[in-house]
Amino acid sequence: MNICFLGSASFAQPSLKILLNTHHRISAVVTQPDRQKGRGLTIAHTSVKTTALEKGLQVYQPGNINCAEALRFLKGLQPDLLIVIAYGQILSEKLLGIPKIFAINLHASLLPKYRGAAPINWALINGETTTGVTVMKMVVAMDAGPVIAQKKIAVDSGDTAIAVEEKLSDTGAHLLLQSLKAIESGEYQLTPQDREEVTFAPKLKKEDGLILWEKESAAICNLIRGCEGWPGTFTYYHGKILKVYRAKAVKIPETPHNYLPGQISKISKEGICVVTGEDGLLIKELQVEGKRKMSAEEFISGHRVSAGETLSSK
Repeated sequence: MNICFLGSASFAQPSLKILLNTHHRISAVVTQPDRQKGRGLTIAHTSVKTTALEKGLQVYQPGNINCAEALRFLKGLQPDLLIVIAYGQILSEKLLGIPKIFAINLHASLLPKYRGAAPINWALINGETTTGVTVMKMVVAMDAGPVIAQKKIAVDSGDTAIAVEEKLSDTGAHLLLQSLKAIESGEYQLTPQDREEVTFAPKLKKEDGLILWEKESAAICNLIRGCEGWPGTFTYYHGKILKVYRAKAVKIPETPHNYLPGQISKISKEGICVVTGEDGLLIKELQVEGKRKMSAEEFISGHRVSAGETLSSK
């Protein structure tokens, strides 16, 4: 089949690479425009563009995929299929009507659960023990198309958003190949999504990473796992942002002090123990505003941290 591949983020890379080892023809790779990145504002390619250039593929980077020029370009390719994975723009009805067969999308959840931009993050934040990937036929409504194939995976208790994304990107690449075989042979089914089971996973905002100490420690651990990479989890210590990278839920023994959620109950080489709405959270790796990431032991040795101090939400 003649395929036009639309993708930007690293989640799409394994699928693009695996397609290169098939008999299918990739007529073009469409990805987001280059953007300035970092303190030096250097121009950076998307992960998918980097791979495409390495493989000598035609790359197209429209600012608006639905503009007249982009539509003309895609029509000129005469694609049998559009494959869309972590592209970053919503496709119009006109664009979806261009391929001879249809457009398909690989989504990082078991649809209809977690429609939206951040399915992996919200699955972890909500404490899901399983997740997966879905290949679906695309429709105008976001992530609402009928399902072609799905694959479930287990989520380990220590998995972070980055780790789960890596697992799902590889799982999704192989599921995509299976789906292409079914589409090419005509032996596939389009299964409508159950509207009553729909949940959403909107793009994370910076404030979503704020730790609310009134929550139970397990929920805070899930937040840390789910917000790894972006936006990260944070609290405030002496008026400065304190990022928390690694922590675990712990039981707090009875003490003569009536500590409230957010107060430090114990300091040791193992970490900083903070009272939560239920039991405690042992912070093991952190970063105070303006400083480098460090272990809790390093932080303690360089700061006068004491039991009874409070980590706050502002």
